[in-house]
Amino acid sequence: MLNKYPMWKNIMVVLVIAIGGFYAVPNLFGEDHAVQVVATRGAEVTATTQSNIAEALTANGIGVKRSELENGQLLVRVNNAEDQLTAKETIAELLGDKYTVALNLAPATPEWLESVGGSPMKLGLDLRGGVHFLMEVDMGEAIRKMEEAKIADFRGQLREERIRYAGVHRTVRGIEIKFRDAETVGQAERFLKSRSNDMVFSDISSGENYVLLAVMSEAYLKQIKEEALQQNITTIRNRVNELGVAEPVVQRQGAERIIVELPGVQDTARAKEILGATASIEFHMVDEKADVAAASNGRVPAGSELYQRREGGPVVLKKEVMLTGDHITGAQPSFDEYSRPQVAIQLDAKGGEIFSNVTKDNIGKPMATLFIEYKDSGERNPDGSVKMRKIEEVISVATIQARLGRNFVITGLTHSESQNLALLLRAGALIAPVSIVEERTIGPSLGAENIENGLQAMIWGMAVVLAFMLVYYRAFGVIANLALCANLIMVVGVMSMIPGAVLTLPGIAGMVLTVGMAVDGNVLIYERIREELRAGRSVQQAIHEGYGNALSTIADANITTFITALILFAVGTGAVKGFAVTLMIGIATSMFTAIVGTRAIVNALWGGKRVKKLSI
Repeated sequence: MLNKYPMWKNIMVVLVIAIGGFYAVPNLFGEDHAVQVVATRGAEVTATTQSNIAEALTANGIGVKRSELENGQLLVRVNNAEDQLTAKETIAELLGDKYTVALNLAPATPEWLESVGGSPMKLGLDLRGGVHFLMEVDMGEAIRKMEEAKIADFRGQLREERIRYAGVHRTVRGIEIKFRDAETVGQAERFLKSRSNDMVFSDISSGENYVLLAVMSEAYLKQIKEEALQQNITTIRNRVNELGVAEPVVQRQGAERIIVELPGVQDTARAKEILGATASIEFHMVDEKADVAAASNGRVPAGSELYQRREGGPVVLKKEVMLTGDHITGAQPSFDEYSRPQVAIQLDAKGGEIFSNVTKDNIGKPMATLFIEYKDSGERNPDGSVKMRKIEEVISVATIQARLGRNFVITGLTHSESQNLALLLRAGALIAPVSIVEERTIGPSLGAENIENGLQAMIWGMAVVLAFMLVYYRAFGVIANLALCANLIMVVGVMSMIPGAVLTLPGIAGMVLTVGMAVDGNVLIYERIREELRAGRSVQQAIHEGYGNALSTIADANITTFITALILFAVGTGAVKGFAVTLMIGIATSMFTAIVGTRAIVNALWGGKRVKKLSI
């Protein structure tokens, strides 16, 4: 009975532990405070941009540790949190609204280590933090949209009933419907009241002005606001899912605000750009008869409106919207035959029918794609809400060559814009614009205490276990302790290697539990070796039988626990999943170190030798 491992198996043990240790190393380097810059709306982050930012920061006395330009994104690392906030304000003021500037925490892993795939574990919001946004829904815009819809309904209903009206307009008081005589006002009021129970109608005619005022009821206003908030929450959740964030939090706060927490997110600029964007598209026919020069001087034809092309220059479009983004069911970024970015659009059945009829009647005429986006103006409305600025740009004008159906493409975008627009259209349009009123990259403030307490629990737990094993099993206790340390290193390494793994506070509890489970396997093996020695077996036979007979017991216990952890991962959420992940990884690594790892050491020390007594 030689108890010797072949060379390949010893090499495998060393290699596995070494790989685990290598990928655990990045967790020792910590993180840098950083500011991330991403271009939007046709802009571009270049080496010149990087140089200008460096000069501006130097002029403001802000030290830059490192500046990295990669894939059109700039990451500027600074020394501390105070410099980070100042740097963000400086960069935002320098670049303007064509760039997204966001706070970030960037791993301080050396470049050589990053080049071979080394990266630290992603910690949950309760440990490392992540990105926290407090978003406010523009309820005024939600109400305005509903009023516009009501205006269209009133016009259609009055025409259908053959009630003649002079005009329907939104005012500060509500929707005003003008008529030519008092009798028609009364007729319209009776008819509209029977069709619109959610509106309050009143005759406000004076003199020769015959006007019917329609105002939304309090209950209807409350319903609109509630639906706007709920639909925006659903849309933001869809966008977060598109970002691929593990265990996000999207929940309401009060009547008009939404909290979004993205644990472990690195690309905060993209998260901010996607979550805060209120982008949509509309299709309008170009007014070919309009004089663009006259329109630019304020003489815009009735029924038309002047817009600016993204590439520069004015264009006059008809106000009538041929199709909106509400009918879009799918959107994928792609490239045309000349490698230019485009977005392939799929419409629902109703949208396809509308678009088919529009294009059929306008073959040979130009149609424009209008890109609409809302941005924070930096000002406040009288009620304290954020004032949004509406940005409208014509991104493409194309001549309709043939009748189009439910599938078509839009062009005129940069590569990044085509990616973002496709994502936004797939996730759904926000029913009302949202503005980010609070943005935090949460560092380990509360998390620091959680990490410290978790580490203290692990350290004391390990210390007690290590001491017990050393005293009770002597030399074999030293081997078990080495395996226990290797097991923890491997858990950290594997957690660092898995892209979607996020360590949470319950995850630390899972690691503490793993410490007990890892040493449990060694206890079973060592006790079995003791039994074999007491039964008169030789040292080599006792080692062989101890490891061989204890294997089935260890496997049974660990497999049942692994299945339980797998079920927890499948049905649990958030903290429960964090616990399950570390437990499953810990079970796998502990079985390797307890059975294969310690056996390799034991074989190296006592295998193939005539030993009369074991230090166990």
